[in-house]
Amino acid sequence: MPVRGIRGATTVAKNEEGAIYESTRELLETIVKLNGVRAEDVGYVWFTVTADLDASFPADAARAGLGWSDVPLICGREIPVPGALGRCVRVLIAWNTAKTQKEVRHAFLHGARVLRPAWAVDLPGDPPSGVP
Repeated sequence: MPVRGIRGATTVAKNEEGAIYESTRELLETIVKLNGVRAEDVGYVWFTVTADLDASFPADAARAGLGWSDVPLICGREIPVPGALGRCVRVLIAWNTAKTQKEVRHAFLHGARVLRPAWAVDLPGDPPSGVP
């Protein structure tokens, strides 16, 4: 079965353990719902965070929130490009699936919708995509 990449990102309201956990869990649950991802089909998950998020590891949301205890997870720091979106968690999931890469649904939530408007997912409480 081929490996496909699923991308996603979200923003976090505060640099607090609970906020990072909840935002990351919401992102992962959205990706799972959009694609039908099962933990046993995930090769690995790579998370990055911006330098302003250091209160906890986003991988905790996958491990504890989704029960992905057998999935290899790693966290890293995003490149500190001047002017880049802050308080952002990004994820890359290596997914073993028969779907084509074009069939994969990516998820950019909340403030991170500006990063990839074509992959933006509007959630309750968000302004429509393209509206600041």
